[in-house]
Amino acid sequence: MIPIAKPLIGEAEVDAVSSVLRSGMIAQGPKVVEFEEAFARYTGVEHAIAVNSGTAALHVSLLANGIGQGDEVITSSFSFIATGNSILATGATPVFADIRPDTFNIDPDSILEKITPKTKAIMPVHLYGQSADMQAIMEIAEDHDLAVIEDACQAHGAGFNGKRVGSFGTGAFSFYPTKNMTTSEGGMITTDDVQVAEKARMIRAHGSKQRYMHELLGYNYRMTDIAAAIGLVQLDRIDEFNSARQKNASVLTDGLQDLDYITTPVVRQGCEHVYHQYTVRTENRDTLADYLKDNGVGCGIYYPIPIHQQPLYRNLSYTDNLPETEKAAEEVLSLPVHPAVEKADIEHIITTIRNWE
Repeated sequence: MIPIAKPLIGEAEVDAVSSVLRSGMIAQGPKVVEFEEAFARYTGVEHAIAVNSGTAALHVSLLANGIGQGDEVITSSFSFIATGNSILATGATPVFADIRPDTFNIDPDSILEKITPKTKAIMPVHLYGQSADMQAIMEIAEDHDLAVIEDACQAHGAGFNGKRVGSFGTGAFSFYPTKNMTTSEGGMITTDDVQVAEKARMIRAHGSKQRYMHELLGYNYRMTDIAAAIGLVQLDRIDEFNSARQKNASVLTDGLQDLDYITTPVVRQGCEHVYHQYTVRTENRDTLADYLKDNGVGCGIYYPIPIHQQPLYRNLSYTDNLPETEKAAEEVLSLPVHPAVEKADIEHIITTIRNWE
């Protein structure tokens, strides 16, 4: 079976972890600081704050931007549940805009329709590794005095008009094992705003700047030096990993784009897509998924149930009508594109799909 995802962990990561273990400094320490500084340089921002998950990165990013009870945050329902739940966790209300059918990213026109006097922020999701339309989103945010929190959990290294995602507003990244780079578990917040950075550092450490002096409500969201050591090695390889994903995606598109029953991914002008997922559309998605698995091709559905249709949100009285989101949830299917996929694997995937009738 060709797996849908496979983290690449080598001897360099093993050696880095062993070095940390031998040092005796295994909680948040010098390796975390080194990783933060390296990730800030890579993303093109002044500050990076490491935390213990992508969900924590989203939660802290919202709190550090002053989002709380009574506020509304406009975001996409076509995402992992953490996107919506991180907003709920602040006491604010997620408001779901629809998506563009070509990229699956939030539609700026739909954002405009959702703005109310309670709106305090926009949280675009850079889904599957392609940036949302940050030019339009930043213009909307400026016109309406809104914070922008980028859910970049799937988009390490992705770009929009020459800038890396996570450098437009406050960025939130995940280092879960299936992401383009990993720390096993972990997350990162990126920002150019010194006040947001300072508050984020406090929130991740029980609201303190100095030990046993707690100025605001915070959490234990710290990253370990063990995780940071892995992250430093992975960060050195992220461009290599992304390049392999892009090459695999190009071969898949060349081999599938002429089929009338498959819609291959669209890359919008000005975007550098890093293909966290290679996602096609087909009206007979479930049948194709079963066929692929029967023929040794792993695949995934991201996401079969939009956030606004999840039981939790139904119980919260969400009754949104998001036609593009709901249609995408019925048609999307992701194929293996990760760096461990070999040429023969790609050829097998293409041949298998082309033989599907």
